[in-house]
Amino acid sequence: MSDPFYITTAISYPNGRPHIGHAYEAIATDVMARFQRARGRDVRLTTGTDEHGLKMFQTARDQGRATIDLANEMSGYFREMYGKLNISFDHFMRTSDPAHHAASQALWRAMEANGDLYLDRYEGWYSVRDEAFYDESELVEGEGESKLSPQGTPVEWTVEESWFFRLSAYQDKLLALYSDNPDFIRPDSRRNEVLRFVEGGLKDLSVSRTSFDWGVPVPGSPGHVMYVWVDALTTYMSALGYPDPDSEWSRFWPADIHMIGKDIVRFHAVYWPAFLMSAGLPLPKQIFGHGFLLNRGEKMSKSLGNVVDPIELAERFGVDALRYYLLREVSFGQDGSYSAEAIVRTANADLANSFGNLAQRSLSMIFKNLEGALSSDYVAAPGDIALLADLETMATDRLPREFEQLAFSVGIEDWIRAVFACNQYVDAQAPWALRKTDPERMRAVLMTLFQAVRTLAIAIRPVVPAAADALLDQMGIAADARGFAALADKGWFPALAAGDFAVGQPVPIFPRLELPDEEGEGEA
Repeated sequence: MSDPFYITTAISYPNGRPHIGHAYEAIATDVMARFQRARGRDVRLTTGTDEHGLKMFQTARDQGRATIDLANEMSGYFREMYGKLNISFDHFMRTSDPAHHAASQALWRAMEANGDLYLDRYEGWYSVRDEAFYDESELVEGEGESKLSPQGTPVEWTVEESWFFRLSAYQDKLLALYSDNPDFIRPDSRRNEVLRFVEGGLKDLSVSRTSFDWGVPVPGSPGHVMYVWVDALTTYMSALGYPDPDSEWSRFWPADIHMIGKDIVRFHAVYWPAFLMSAGLPLPKQIFGHGFLLNRGEKMSKSLGNVVDPIELAERFGVDALRYYLLREVSFGQDGSYSAEAIVRTANADLANSFGNLAQRSLSMIFKNLEGALSSDYVAAPGDIALLADLETMATDRLPREFEQLAFSVGIEDWIRAVFACNQYVDAQAPWALRKTDPERMRAVLMTLFQAVRTLAIAIRPVVPAAADALLDQMGIAADARGFAALADKGWFPALAAGDFAVGQPVPIFPRLELPDEEGEGEA
């Protein structure tokens, strides 16, 4: 049985429609999941919506509707986005699902049995927008005498009876976790932030609310619902069937990677491992806090009018072009900027002009000059052998090594250099001229190109799955022979050439993109 691999997005808070930041995280997580599947691993990808908490309750109340109706509507928008962006999730978990309630209550009971929960009175600052408690020392000055959270969101003084989690008891254990597992929090900038926070001292955490009833009921404590982050984090296990030992949870937990935004690293890297330690459960292997996606260098906000619907972007430029741009141009883990002009420029330069053109003219020449016939009976020149060897190294060593580290842009850069090398090979060999002067050499060049295009398509397939599959379909490559293991199969080409397959008139896979006139030709 293949090795399990479990990856999750953050569980999105659906008090508004999804934005490009949600899309960016989902795409990166999906690329990693597809990459691991292509490597032969048994993968599960979980995403979903975190529907509880005061913010959802207040939004629904202000709209004069039931909270579950708002949750149903908003959760549907997220599912729609994942479908449009070709996100290959295995589980879409909603925190309003009864199975999730049961899982959250199981975790609660385990923490309670360990003596880490106690009833007391909470007095302190709370941000409804962040669904987070803040110490006085963390607040910043707002207008007048108002106070704001470190994220710049309003806070309000809250007083109510609450269950508390003994977070203070886990300070040394958490520091030992970070020391013994340097890659538990990545990138290093996020790890350093968490270290400073925990080293500054941890206070016990309020983990229940009584001011509203929209949430998971605390077992054995009428009137209390769980703090939204307790049940939201449990989604990563409830999606697998926790606590049922016969469910997928026993095979796929702990998670290999939680892919999250940098603004919620504390909840995942401090609270979550502490909860799991208390419950006696295995910890996730890695928390990766990626950066923000900026619109022309500005953080997106409704007040600036620069919030972009990711579905509109995908419909306008194409899903694969959007996926490619975001992972090619943004160094994963850091903040990145995007613009419509930059998407068009990158997609045209790399996908349409470079790889798409390489595939189109290679297959076209095989179709026109060889009547689509493939043959492994040709004399390969040293340059042919060297080109294919370098492509194989890129696809089986260099790109996978970078993708394993989530260095997507570095791996893609290596891929596009290989594409450039193939185009240089075409120009240098000039197979259109060889047709008259040396048809056998022309055939060798075209067969080399056919193999090269296949390697390139398989390597980039996790990033542009629909386009890569469309190309591989035209090349007669079987659906079960498109993983990285297939690149090590030395007999694939002779077998394909010996069969009945013939290359037909190819169909372009990456159309050139254009901007509407009103957007001009500005820079990113």
